Amino acid sequence: MYSFLKKEKIIIINNFLGGKEKMVIKPRLKGGLALTNHPIGAKEFVKRQIDYVKSQDKYEGPKKVLIIGSSSGYGLATRISLAFGAGAETIGVAFEKGIEGKRTGSAGWWNSIAFKEAVKKEGIFAKNFIGDAFSMEMKDEVIKFIKEEFGGKIDLLIYSLASAVRTDPIDGVTYRSALKSTTKDITGPTINFEKEIMEETTMGVATPEEIKSTIKVMGGEDWKLWIEALDKGGVLSEGFKTVAYSYLGPKVTYGIYKEGTIGAAKRDLEHTSDVLNDFLKQRYNGEAYVSLSKALMTKASAVIPIFPLYAALLYKVMKEKGIHEGTIQQKHRLLTKMVYGNEPVIDEERRLRPDNWEMREDVQAEVEALWDKVTPENFKEISDYAGAREEFMQLNGFDFDNVDYDADIDLDELAKLKP
Repeated sequence: MYSFLKKEKIIIINNFLGGKEKMVIKPRLKGGLALTNHPIGAKEFVKRQIDYVKSQDKYEGPKKVLIIGSSSGYGLATRISLAFGAGAETIGVAFEKGIEGKRTGSAGWWNSIAFKEAVKKEGIFAKNFIGDAFSMEMKDEVIKFIKEEFGGKIDLLIYSLASAVRTDPIDGVTYRSALKSTTKDITGPTINFEKEIMEETTMGVATPEEIKSTIKVMGGEDWKLWIEALDKGGVLSEGFKTVAYSYLGPKVTYGIYKEGTIGAAKRDLEHTSDVLNDFLKQRYNGEAYVSLSKALMTKASAVIPIFPLYAALLYKVMKEKGIHEGTIQQKHRLLTKMVYGNEPVIDEERRLRPDNWEMREDVQAEVEALWDKVTPENFKEISDYAGAREEFMQLNGFDFDNVDYDADIDLDELAKLKP
């Protein structure tokens, strides 16, 4: 790939020659899901996050890091901050797919390739494992690599896994999460990015089995299994830290995040944090935390009822106050100020709170006022719909002003690239 100047802006095009399979990739959406992803746009998506970190001061952080869920969203931003801000060597674990026939590969696949290419240019080591992070086979494979090729120890584990399905490696049962209430049916407005409309959505009540399954997928069990396996393998350093990412949000999202099946899973995650913290403190003088993130558009959050509309309103308020953060700014502040800095914000339940700007009383009061006014007719005007949609599209490699989306993509050549 190369770039050239045209009309005072950079147009990025594909320059692979000789391939047989070429196509122009356009966005296709289904509700809050993107069905296509743009490889060249993914490279720009990663580059812009790297550029932000490079524009900030370097910081002293961990040197050997394992990130579970490293290919997009919070995990990818964390990896970029650690590598380009602290010079950390990283191992990333993610479940992603490359080119298969006419399918152009997942966004996380291309993000992982772009990240690895970027760190290689800087002389920073990175290794990607593509597969099922829930399995014991993956845990064994990663531990073997740490012992034999990664210096034998890690300083930090970030748990940022977003999945709807998990096969328990102990009982062999496959569990599926359910985005449901645990009390009563909840009806509320959300944004449909495909149709670009605000619409009502209803979330039903979960059965006891659905609650259990959601906890099995999204709770703390797999995080704990990773720490136990790493401890047994003897690859945790003195002072080892681990952080799992979570979200709580304000009152308007409590029906989902606090009182829903997700909330039940998050409470399990927080309980696991306390268990792991006691264990790591005694054994390694280490720490374990849950970190509550700011509301941001991620692949996971885009499909959660109510959330996209709340995020669009929040973005408007926080941008007007000059305190809005994207994913990379949020995670960079968490790492530099809280995890490896002297300004930790920790609540009474021992959770790191980089969502503290979002949860300010003045911010939430203004968001609630807008929430009472928003309608299907005015939502684009009174919210930052444009900003939220752009962020959603850029997660999948689209809507960058310096990428030529009319250029043919040579799938044969791109298929040769591996994370």
